[in-house]
Amino acid sequence: MRWDHLAENPAAARNAALFDADAVTTRTFDTPEFRGITFHEVRARSIVNRVPGASRMPFEWTVNPYRGCTHACVYCFARKTHSYLDLDTGLGFDSQIVVKVNAPELLRSHLGSRRWHGEHIAMGTNVDCYQRAEGRYRLMPGIISALRDHANPFSILTKGTLILRDLDLLKQASQVTDVGISVSVGFVDHELWRTVEPGTPAPERRLDVVRALADQGIGCGVLMAPVIPFLGDEPAQLRATVRAIAAAGATSVTPLVLHLRPGAREWFMAWLEQHHPYLVRRYERLYAEGAYAPKWYQRRVTRQVHELAQEYGIGPTRPGMPRRISRPEPEPLAPEAVMQTGPTQLSLI
Repeated sequence: MRWDHLAENPAAARNAALFDADAVTTRTFDTPEFRGITFHEVRARSIVNRVPGASRMPFEWTVNPYRGCTHACVYCFARKTHSYLDLDTGLGFDSQIVVKVNAPELLRSHLGSRRWHGEHIAMGTNVDCYQRAEGRYRLMPGIISALRDHANPFSILTKGTLILRDLDLLKQASQVTDVGISVSVGFVDHELWRTVEPGTPAPERRLDVVRALADQGIGCGVLMAPVIPFLGDEPAQLRATVRAIAAAGATSVTPLVLHLRPGAREWFMAWLEQHHPYLVRRYERLYAEGAYAPKWYQRRVTRQVHELAQEYGIGPTRPGMPRRISRPEPEPLAPEAVMQTGPTQLSLI
């Protein structure tokens, strides 16, 4: 194993300003799982962020220890944020990862401030806090420990199986505050998964996380996202996904139709042109009015998923703030979202 240290480079000062950080160390790691990925280690100046338009959302505050994500989901809404750092929103988003190495100590300091009043903190709402980099940097144990020690309510949304590493900490936190956990599984089609979410654990591995948490008495909801038009929205596909979610013991399922904001839209459409060129015109028509699919389409998918959830005996599908994870039927984690008109339709931002 080898780390290449590139901190002493002419761009270091400029990068620190871009990353709103006091220092930047750029590293590469030569093991297979990190080959081709560059890590920008920063000492951030802040870690608790207010959500824009928080009055319309179920929470106000987020913590994001990483920027960029090796999950490389082609539809990821967070791609646009990489352009704020003068980084590419395509391959750069997948391979140029910003790591806030001082996140745990910053959070502990923030939670101890007299100005902080113990509001709910959501994680995994921008990029995944349990992406592969977390296996190396181990920021989440310190973050969860700080939240536990201050009895501060929090929730986590993830596609990563690494969350099970922190199971004991999550159980400890749940004894003193409200904790919500949700796993994202939009479909169980393997061919679709391999091309559209190439860096994530397989859908069944994510559902194994739901199952493992349920076995420990920890309720876990599933964000069924995204439902991808014309590729993952056939009735048989929706049924297979909801059936698998129910079999894993999920307490709830919340469907979310694909939306394509600037940054993500261009990258997704390029992927579509390469893999499913016959669908390009259909997507242009479906998303002609902007980032969101028409409300009639959103309502149709939501209705189908809710009916299937009822058929398979899954709990509430209404998004909302999570209850304590030790309770038998916690509500699902609501992602960083704004409510759209239409039944329980959420849109990530």
